[in-house]
Amino acid sequence: MSPRSTRRASSSTLDRSAPLEGLPVVAVVGRPNVGKSTLFNRIVGDRLYGAAEWNGRRFIVIDTGGLERHPGDAIEAKVQEQARLAIREADTILFVVDVEAGLTPGDLEVGELLRTAAAPVLLVVNKADNLRREQDAVEFHRLGWPETHMISAAHGRGTADLLDALVWALPAESASELERKHREAELEADLEAFGDQAAGWSIAPRVEGDGSADAAAAAWDAQVAADRLAASEPVRVAIVGRPNVGKSSLLNALLGEERTIVSDIPGTTRDAIDSALDWHGRPVRLIDTAGIRRRGKVAGGEAAERFSALRSMKAIGRADVAILILDAPDGLTAQDAHVAGYVAEEGKGLVIAVNKWDLVEKTERTFDEYAERIRAQVPFLDFAPVVSISALTGQRVGRVLEMALEVAAERRRRVPTAELNRVVRDAAFRQTPPMVRNHRPKIFYATQVAVAPPTFVIFTSYAANVHFSYQRYLENQLRAAFGYDGSPIRLVFRERRREGLETHPRRRAVKKSSRSPQAARTARSRR
Repeated sequence: MSPRSTRRASSSTLDRSAPLEGLPVVAVVGRPNVGKSTLFNRIVGDRLYGAAEWNGRRFIVIDTGGLERHPGDAIEAKVQEQARLAIREADTILFVVDVEAGLTPGDLEVGELLRTAAAPVLLVVNKADNLRREQDAVEFHRLGWPETHMISAAHGRGTADLLDALVWALPAESASELERKHREAELEADLEAFGDQAAGWSIAPRVEGDGSADAAAAAWDAQVAADRLAASEPVRVAIVGRPNVGKSSLLNALLGEERTIVSDIPGTTRDAIDSALDWHGRPVRLIDTAGIRRRGKVAGGEAAERFSALRSMKAIGRADVAILILDAPDGLTAQDAHVAGYVAEEGKGLVIAVNKWDLVEKTERTFDEYAERIRAQVPFLDFAPVVSISALTGQRVGRVLEMALEVAAERRRRVPTAELNRVVRDAAFRQTPPMVRNHRPKIFYATQVAVAPPTFVIFTSYAANVHFSYQRYLENQLRAAFGYDGSPIRLVFRERRREGLETHPRRRAVKKSSRSPQAARTARSRR
């Protein structure tokens, strides 16, 4: 059955949080400057490693560096190694050439390399913007590949037919892919069954006999279904920090192979690179990011540096947990605190990893003093666990990932409303809110409205007068009772609703007379 006889769906980028394990891999390869990244962005979007869907089939697409026989420097040689690794991992290969440049010796060399690949190869002649250029593409048949596709990645010309052929060339759906589809269908059915009721769930206190108990139960079921869906996805862990603190070294140590390029040259990593990992049966997606410099240096630097800093910030936004790498000899810097603050503002989990610990002279109290110094410098990050590692020697690199997974679980912890209100009520009894502008707020009740990050709505009187110090006090009480280690907590203070309460104008009190009725009549007759 031809792929063109099936219903053609529009190419779309998947949800970034969708699990990618079990999907076939498509590598986009070719010599430099033939339009590989343009074609990649046309299929997937603005990333280096992502998933796309076409005709109901999902697949992973990898953009690679340009293949060259004689790389110019050490970093370029590492790029060649990464491109060859992508070819070995791929289930299907898109071999991209440039019709404007014509058939070059570099294309012939790449073609010879790809003949040894086990995966099927589709030859893609890019920049064929018009009929004349399509006719010029005939010379590429000399490469000997059975399928040749003329496209323009910049304008989308011919890409739909290419994707049809690509889906046809992919291997059959694996058991894990079919199982994931079945699991997603079940979870989506659960959410659809409870979604409408959950959308109307009131966070006001429940009144017995008004039917709100059933609505709250349905809303809880919907929340549990959503949590199950989220728990089935890989935990996304971003490795962030200043340049040259060992982010890529930590990633390679966790993967057990040199997946990213490591160099003493600061700024070697310019993009956020995703790598899949199975950690003791738990799917994990590691995101290696470019080093984030001070804002002044980024603004005044080259365009590539500004772009890489922007992508690193976006990588934090799509992560569940961020591992902030510190340089042990340098200690915590102002830029480290800036990056950590951004992670907390985004509501992401945070683990602080002090790298190059092997270079520090140690005593029994060295680590404790180091951690205390960090917490004194950035008290707003006292919820984040601290671990010392050495990515070079592998010391405790597994422990830092274990901490990240524990933090990811804490971010999704849901607290029963009755238990939450008990803790909040006891906290308010031990210490009442301070008066602000001659008004003392009174706490009535609380409810958890979201996870990842944990978000609580607390209903009070004079909600705008709840002092910041008291908000911190309540946050500390919630952490003491429920944990949430490594995860920010969001507290929202709101005025208690007075819906359904009847209001009547006050009547002036009538003063009763102590005189007898006859004396009152006599007094009126004398007037």
